[in-house]
Amino acid sequence: MKTFLKNPMRHLIFISFCLAIGLVACSHEKETKQPNIVIIFLDDSGWADFEPFGEVAIETPHVTQLAADGCAFHNFYVPQAICSASRSALMTGCFPGRTKVFGAHGPNAWGLDTTFATMGEVFKAAGYATAAFGKWHCGDQPETRSYSRGFDETCGLMYSNDMWKHHPENPDHWGQWPLRFWENGEVTIEEVDQADQKNLTRWYTEHAVDFINRHQDSPFLLYVPHSMPHVPLFCSDEFEGKSGRGLYWDVMLEIDWSVGKINKALKESGIDQNTIVILTSDNGPWVSYGNHAGITPFREAKGTSFDGGVRSACIMKYPGQIEAGVTSSKTLGSVDLLPTLCYLADIPLPKNEIDGENVWDLVRGVEGAENPHSYYAFSNGRNFEGVMSGDGRWKLHLPHAYRTLKKAGMDGLAGKYVQAKIDTALFDMETDPYETTNVLQEYPEIATALIEIAETHMSRFYSKQ
Repeated sequence: MKTFLKNPMRHLIFISFCLAIGLVACSHEKETKQPNIVIIFLDDSGWADFEPFGEVAIETPHVTQLAADGCAFHNFYVPQAICSASRSALMTGCFPGRTKVFGAHGPNAWGLDTTFATMGEVFKAAGYATAAFGKWHCGDQPETRSYSRGFDETCGLMYSNDMWKHHPENPDHWGQWPLRFWENGEVTIEEVDQADQKNLTRWYTEHAVDFINRHQDSPFLLYVPHSMPHVPLFCSDEFEGKSGRGLYWDVMLEIDWSVGKINKALKESGIDQNTIVILTSDNGPWVSYGNHAGITPFREAKGTSFDGGVRSACIMKYPGQIEAGVTSSKTLGSVDLLPTLCYLADIPLPKNEIDGENVWDLVRGVEGAENPHSYYAFSNGRNFEGVMSGDGRWKLHLPHAYRTLKKAGMDGLAGKYVQAKIDTALFDMETDPYETTNVLQEYPEIATALIEIAETHMSRFYSKQ
């Protein structure tokens, strides 16, 4: 020790080295606490549209790579299989019964009330840079559009891309309102036409990449809610005819390209190791449109509370935190993303009450981790239709009518539905994920418990509708 102290230069170097190590450690700790977040939210994509979830019509190499770098969640649920309700649930961590956002809102709708904080508002208040590029569909009034709900940068449509004068069934109705393209609170295209629709996926992606490139040095929340593959289907000229399997798969190829461009931007910016990437869909496929719709192996589809409607494929990547190249059968809900991401970013939850829970232990696959929910609720429009046990084993349908496909349409034209009914039904989702066999009589105690939960939920959220 005395010898060391005799050499002041060596002493100075040693102290500098220690300080450098300390600064690096502090910097790394800060990065770990404040991850970047990218949420890619598709519109009407089928559960089995991508390779990690089944044998599909085309290869989607970028989505496949995302799954190889992360975890594919096979039992991920949205609380309602319709656009506005599903998106508002994601943004707020609340069931539709709480927010009263049901169905798909049209032009000029108030949408999600400002008393419910959005993910954008929560993360912006915590110092995150925030952006939303794509289809908002959570409100079309000055106070409820994306640029007023916590997102620093925005572009895209305020409602679905079929709500325009070219709608094949209701052109006069939808023609009352122009389909506008917005950017940062200003209308930049007064009336979107077919040529503009072909560029939507590309425009959203280019904005997302530019945002990533400009925010490498501070935490950000990037929300990319694509308009596609909601009908009417469009893709850029580069992808038209490229799949060889029809327009729907051309569209999905371009979405796969978009995922690749976003991931490439994260890697080239040197921030991919500290970024959470989530890819999922607002609900299942709109099967009425036949060859312009995606694929689900489950019962029914969009617009129902069966799993074909409310179960969405989901991939999450977080290097070093989520094991890579695995699948998970754990049950999760879109309402859980907000509280889980708040936990990972170490920021406060919204002041208003929410329904989602922190499910981080389930996401990262902690052995023995249990879902903190006693149930997940499912609705369709204003109708509350059932619950699932928090562990995903049991699903209860209350008596309700639902639409079922009679004949699929072709090439952008809708097919025909017929109305069907289901009485009180209990399904064992572990042995019967396709909801084919009612086991209500075999498991009366489970049915009774779930009926009580459903009645409590109904009285709490639906009694004053």
